[in-house]
Amino acid sequence: MPQNPRDIRRRIKSFQSTAQITKAMEMVAAAKLRRVQEAVQLSKPYLERLQSMLAEVSRSARFVKHPLLAQRPVRRTGYLVVTADRGLAGAYNANVIRRTVQEIRGKDKGSYTIFAVGRRGRDYFARNGHPIGGEVTGLPDSPTYPHILPLAEKIIKAYGDEEFDELYLVYNEFINAVTQVTVMKKVLPLATHTDEGTATGNTQYLYEPDEEAVLTEMLPKFAQTLVYQAILDAKASEHGARMTAMGNATDAAKDMIDGLTLALNRARQAAITTQIAEVVGGAEALK
Repeated sequence: MPQNPRDIRRRIKSFQSTAQITKAMEMVAAAKLRRVQEAVQLSKPYLERLQSMLAEVSRSARFVKHPLLAQRPVRRTGYLVVTADRGLAGAYNANVIRRTVQEIRGKDKGSYTIFAVGRRGRDYFARNGHPIGGEVTGLPDSPTYPHILPLAEKIIKAYGDEEFDELYLVYNEFINAVTQVTVMKKVLPLATHTDEGTATGNTQYLYEPDEEAVLTEMLPKFAQTLVYQAILDAKASEHGARMTAMGNATDAAKDMIDGLTLALNRARQAAITTQIAEVVGGAEALK
């Protein structure tokens, strides 16, 4: 730590500026989190209802064949990896990338493909030579359904064309503002989700024109909604992680300011004591 009072004052001023910036970024992230959190809370009941309806229709049309329900021998796996476009969010991006790398480590690069959401993940996997089947960058802080639709449609088409045989989502699931959990969830084939859905036994459905047509229309929408829900979760986690990281940075800057202020006071006291000693020494010499 510098002992020169001028250097200490310069460092205090630098940390004060840093604390102002990180505090402002914390407040901005908190405001963004509130908006996305509301969207997450509104979308989850819709997804649950859609899944229960899909389970009911699937039971009624259990003999219908659809590409999104087809379970094939796994020759190639798809991974939809959701990261942020920017950093300053603690371990948010690193956790998702690490989880994906753990999964694909040792695999032949022809046995998987990566669909990247966010520049951090896209840049990492492209730089290390991993196959990228699609990407989306520059998503807004509060993404809407049309923002993810092109990528979701591309993934669904690729699965239907048997370019890969299963799809996993890798993202940070939002728990609360300070807790985000990195998860890997299987999305395709959708047979698992239709089995997990709770059929509403007391509800009577009329199908127009028939069960097969309804199921054919619902399955792609359900897959798109799963992708959208994951990206919303990831965005909420990103804002929560950035808010926490900036809060920690602000606290650390304040601790540094307190330590430097104490050092400045000690340096000033030492200078005053030296000056007093010099005056007293000079007075003694004049006697």
